[in-house]
This record gives sequence, structure tokens and C-alpha cells, in this order.
Amino acid sequence: MTRLQTILGLLAIGGAGLYAACSKTTPEPEKTTESSPSPPSASAPAASSPSPKAEGTAAPAAGPEDIAWEAPKAWESVPNANTMRKATYKIPKASGDTEDAELTVSAAGGGVEPNIQRWSGQFGNAEAKTEPRSPNGLKVTVVEIKGTFASGGMGMGGPSTSKEKFMLLGAVVDGGDRQHFFKMTGPEKTVTAAKKDFDAFVASFRAK
Repeated sequence: MTRLQTILGLLAIGGAGLYAACSKTTPEPEKTTESSPSPPSASAPAASSPSPKAEGTAAPAAGPEDIAWEAPKAWESVPNANTMRKATYKIPKASGDTEDAELTVSAAGGGVEPNIQRWSGQFGNAEAKTEPRSPNGLKVTVVEIKGTFASGGMGMGGPSTSKEKFMLLGAVVDGGDRQHFFKMTGPEKTVTAAKKDFDAFVASFRAK
């Protein structure tokens, strides 16, 4: 190979390389989709607290099976006249009255209103004044009736005696199917004088 041929060959090789270098373009960057930031992953739901019990779904609580109380010191506990009574108290007569008042304690069914009506019937259907109270969470109706009282008899087979200017001061504890009755009857002056003690008596009522 002559020197000229060698030079020409080198030039040919260099030209080819230069051509290749010029024809080689920079690759276009791939189109990247700019992804929007992923929403933060939802955290695990917090442990739910127990749902409160719906109000009004539970059956109403039954009334107390028995009632306890504190009798005023001025009242004298006396033997019960019959087995239907739980307790009997004698309230000393006021000056000018001829007899003591009596308070009886008993329990039975029949509802509050029907029994108040029965008490009213013992006074010739005189008006019964009522007042709701709630000593120690109990549902109590206090009753006051004045008039002529038909004592004795009352369906017990004995004679009935009418007593004028008498008064009833009572309290009915509502126990649903069963009520507790605290019934004071006596001369109006004596029962009126015993009102303060009676109010304290009712305030002492509590479930036993």
C-alpha cells in the first residue's frame, strides 16, 4: 500500500466517524406524566366507642317492694286493727277536739287515681286536693280532703258512722302495679295541727 493510499484510507475512516458522530442526535427525554400527589392514605378508622343505649327502650323500673319511713315522735304506734295494715299510729287530739286522729299504712293495687276517688267517696265525694312530691326518688301524691267522713263499715260489714268536720291527709306511693297508702283521718283541727309532722313523715319515705 502506498503512502497515498494509507492517507486516503485514514481520511475515509475519520470522515465516517465524523459523520456518525454528527448524525447521532440526543434522544428526546421521555414524556413523563406529572402525577398528582397521591391522596394521603386514609388512616384506619378510630375504634368507635360503644353506642349509647337508646333512651326509652328499657322497660320502666318497677316500684319499690316496700317502703321505710320515720314516724314523728308525737305519734304513738298502736296495734293494727286488721292484717291488711302494715302500721297504725295515733295522733294526739288538738285542744277542743274530742278524739285523736289515726294514720294507717297499707299496700294494695288498683292505681293511684281510683284509690283517691275511693277516699273522696268516704267524704261524700268531696273535692280531693292533690300535690305531687318525690322524696328520695319516689313518686308520691299527697291528698287532702275535708268534709263529713263516713267511718266504719266501708264494705267491711260493720255500721257506718258519719263524722262532721273531719279531714283526711294522705300520701300514695306509686309503685306501678302496687301502691303504698299512708292515710290520716281525724277531726279537722287535729289533722291540720299535724300537717308539719306529716310533711316530715312523707319526706322520710324511701325504698326499703
